[in-house]
Amino acid sequence: MITDYTDIRISDYDYQLPEEQIAKYPLAERDASKLLIYKNNIITDEQFSSLPSYLPNDTLLLINNTKVIPARIIFHKNTGARIEVFCLEPLDGNGDYSIALALRKECRWKCIAGNLKKWKGVIEAQFDHEGVTCILYAEIESRIDEAVSVRFRWDVDLDFASVVELVGKVPLPPYIKRETEASDKLRYQTVYAHYKGSVAAPTAGLHFTESVFNKLKKNNIEIGEVTLHVGAGTFKPVSAEVIGDHVMHAEHVVVEKTLLEKMLNQGDKPMVAVGTTTVRSLESLVQVARKILANEVADVFTITQWDTYRGENQDLGKKETLEILLDYLNRNNLTYIEAQTSLMIVPGYKIRFFDAIITNFHQPKSTLLLLVSAFIGQDWKELYTHAKSINYRFLSYGDSSLLFRK
Repeated sequence: MITDYTDIRISDYDYQLPEEQIAKYPLAERDASKLLIYKNNIITDEQFSSLPSYLPNDTLLLINNTKVIPARIIFHKNTGARIEVFCLEPLDGNGDYSIALALRKECRWKCIAGNLKKWKGVIEAQFDHEGVTCILYAEIESRIDEAVSVRFRWDVDLDFASVVELVGKVPLPPYIKRETEASDKLRYQTVYAHYKGSVAAPTAGLHFTESVFNKLKKNNIEIGEVTLHVGAGTFKPVSAEVIGDHVMHAEHVVVEKTLLEKMLNQGDKPMVAVGTTTVRSLESLVQVARKILANEVADVFTITQWDTYRGENQDLGKKETLEILLDYLNRNNLTYIEAQTSLMIVPGYKIRFFDAIITNFHQPKSTLLLLVSAFIGQDWKELYTHAKSINYRFLSYGDSSLLFRK
């Protein structure tokens, strides 16, 4: 039992969030959002467009280039019953999103279903392709904990990525209490989104614009890209009283060899993460390196939520981690690391890679708030109180912060 960490009480990470401060829509201009900067115990209020001037000129800025898929699909039975199916993760292609989304004619996904009691047999959803009405069929194969295994079939020669683009809806978080609108397809997506697979946006990146990237380039700030496909579990508040009783969701991460080389060349110069997903992606690499050293062949690329808190892991540093990973890739003639991570970053975690994080304001009692506390300690309470007092907008479509690590 890892009592130092698993006994953390989630009630210590609660706060009152007025409904009116939850952003229901994004601002008209992405980079017009507010930016709270916290450094050396000083809070500064700015606009996101000014971000480049607050980052050192030799910073390596790490972003998550995942792309949100329209993972909510509405089916209707002949009786008129409405069943909403939310695709969580693929069950084909060994969990590889690019393989699963490229499948044609049929595929299997782990899903959450609304109105599940009404789902008997095969259900249908219609979509239009080049002026022709097509049908997507779905049937339950089995139960998977609180979810179900769903087999999809469709009657047109398209890959599944194209089908969900035609029939699916943007999977807005449950706390945005409105119907999806056409504008969400563009705005619930970063301008640098590339690899399809997320069912939730890496929202810290929603504030970036081409103008901001141009300023970063002028300031000699380099960009590095990682891919972590964000799961619906990111929205799940912690219902357990202590963190040790909360089951952290797993997410698919891919890190290219070229990025590892870039990070190694960065040396002691600052690295800044855009979003909690980027932090989890790269901090998970420490455990991949540890498993390689320990020759844990069977589960090298599976990171559980408590792996990192074992005492023997604490001394593996940034440089050593990167060298171990690059050596492994070179020896095995590989060009990327691919893993499943359930890493939970909580107060007391030893952060290896990042000097600062850009992140939105998170839900009470969430694992994301625990990660923020791992960066800046209990000062998160002061920051959130300040943000509420001057009407910052909270959660996915809300404002942002730049938090320098204590």
